[in-house]
Amino acid sequence: MTRYHRIAAQDLGRLGALSDGIFAVAMTLLVLDLHVPAAQAWNERVLWSGGAVSAEEPVWHALTHVGPQFLICFLGFLTLGMFWIGQQTQLNLMVRADRTLAWIHIMFLFGICLVPFATALLAAFPQSRLALLVYWVDLLYLGLVQLVSLRYARRADLLSEATTPEDTMAIRKRIAIVQVLYAVCVALSPISTYLSIGLIIALQLNSAVSPPIRPLNRF
Repeated sequence: MTRYHRIAAQDLGRLGALSDGIFAVAMTLLVLDLHVPAAQAWNERVLWSGGAVSAEEPVWHALTHVGPQFLICFLGFLTLGMFWIGQQTQLNLMVRADRTLAWIHIMFLFGICLVPFATALLAAFPQSRLALLVYWVDLLYLGLVQLVSLRYARRADLLSEATTPEDTMAIRKRIAIVQVLYAVCVALSPISTYLSIGLIIALQLNSAVSPPIRPLNRF
């Protein structure tokens, strides 16, 4: 290795700051993708109906239209929250970074940047198994990069002395279990993509809440 490669990108704080910024932008983009349907035609209908059409009817129409998109937006938000916590957990176990670890996390952030696109695609085509597959592939990619990051940090001696093998094993098991459950959810898409989406949301809510009930507290 050249001297530059040995001294480059050793600041974990800068890596964490970059990650926080990208996660914040990605989460914001999810919400910005929600759009209220054009209201002009409805407003004219209410105006010319002379009260025959309720002013609340177009609002209910808009909420009905946005509802499914909101649900999938919530799915994307949960996804980003889970992976932000996962990355933060890994970074907290490290005492320093290096150039290779920085690039691993940059590639992880590339997958994070794709979450708003994959979420928008699924929101536009919720009945498409291909759209669901694209979303799942992004989840799989993020999980694999997290495993690569942890493995590299251990081999490169970047972890703190307080980090035990049990700590790293717990992270690997959690990632593996969640990824397997994601795959099971997607495998049910021939029955119904809505079933798959609902199960993924339930899985992520369970991960966020972590109820003290076995086996629900294991993922």
